[in-house]
Order: sequence, then structure tokens, then C-alpha cells
Amino acid sequence: MAFIKKESEDVKIEETFTVKHEDLQKQTDLIEENEESKEEKHHVKIEEKTNLQTDGSLKRRDKNCFTCTQCGKSLATKGTLKIHRMIHTGEKPFTCTQCRKSFSQSSNLNLHMRIHNGEKPFTCTQCVKSFNQSSNFKKHMRIHTGEKPFTCTQCGKSFSQSSHLNKHMRIHTREKLFTCTECGKCFSQSSSFNLHLRVHTGKKPNNACSNSSVNAASVWDKF
Repeated sequence: MAFIKKESEDVKIEETFTVKHEDLQKQTDLIEENEESKEEKHHVKIEEKTNLQTDGSLKRRDKNCFTCTQCGKSLATKGTLKIHRMIHTGEKPFTCTQCRKSFSQSSNLNLHMRIHNGEKPFTCTQCVKSFNQSSNFKKHMRIHTGEKPFTCTQCGKSFSQSSHLNKHMRIHTREKLFTCTECGKCFSQSSSFNLHLRVHTGKKPNNACSNSSVNAASVWDKF
């Protein structure tokens, strides 16, 4: 039997406790085992980290190990490859129960369902306008921030949306996608094309003044 003395820090009173030698030995052995286990795990982690750092080529291969046999595109996981293949097969297994429209991914179906249930989880803190998709919400926020991330490489003019940049680029490329079936005249934008059609249909715009000497359609004929 061993005797251990413990001195109180406050009142300096010596107290005597009795501890069996076998219990003391068990505690000592357990502490040593824990220390050895920690040391072994530490070495394993260092070795794993070293292998990842030195074998960069293996890491890159793991990222793109699934390849599409149709177009040769490489994807990181088998699941993403399966989704990608639906582009080629046209498979759309997720169908809306409201309008029967189908989608290749469940996430796209969930986004679509917001049209029917009216859910708009993205709300602008500036004007309290709500949106059902984050992409539309981000486009709207540029109205308040003034951000214009899409810049024309020809003249340097910037736009808040990529669609606006695409329309603008037709000025430089002189691309005209809209052709009048009546006279064959072409236009780069749908708005000017629609105004031109009024020449043939005789339809006047709602805000047109009957006494005006300027014909809106004739103005747009320049485009």
C-alpha cells in the first residue's frame, strides 16, 4: 500500500490518501498507450498529407476520372456524368404534376415548381421586390449597385446583363436576325423589327399622336 500526501492550496492542511499499487500501474500504462496512439496517428496524417502534396498528378486525375463517350467531356463524379449524358439522350425523368413539363434534374423541377406555388424566396433589401430564382435576384441587384460586369471588347461599353451585351454586339457585327417576310428587310433587334411590321399591318402604337408629322415606323426603317 502506497501513501500519497496532497496539500491544500488554501489552508495548507495535509491529507493522506491510500492508493493500491496495481491501480496506479494501470493508470500509468493507460496514459502511455494513449500517448503512443496519438503519436502514430500524427505520423499517418503527415504521411497522407505529404503524398497529396508530392503526387499532384494523382490529385488531378481523381478530379476528372469519368469521361463522356459522346463528346469526350470529363466529369468529377459518376453522378454528374449521368446527368450530363441526359443532354445527349434527351432524357427528362422529372415531370411537373401541374403542367407536365419535364426536366433532366430534380433541382430544375424544384425551381420550376415555384412558378405554380408562387414561392419567391429571394427578396431585395432595397425595394422589397421578390424573385423565385437567385439568378434573377442577382440581375435585379445590379440596378441598385450600378454594377456592369459585361463589357464590349470593341468599344468598352458596359452592361448589367449578358443579354444586353449580346444585343449591343450586333451593332459591331452588323448581324441582323429578324427578317420581314413581306419585304425582306432585316433588323438587328426585335423591337425595331416589330415597329417596322406596322408599316405593313397599319397598326399604330398606343402612344402615337394622330396629328404627329413623324411616322415612328419610318424612323425605325433606318435600322
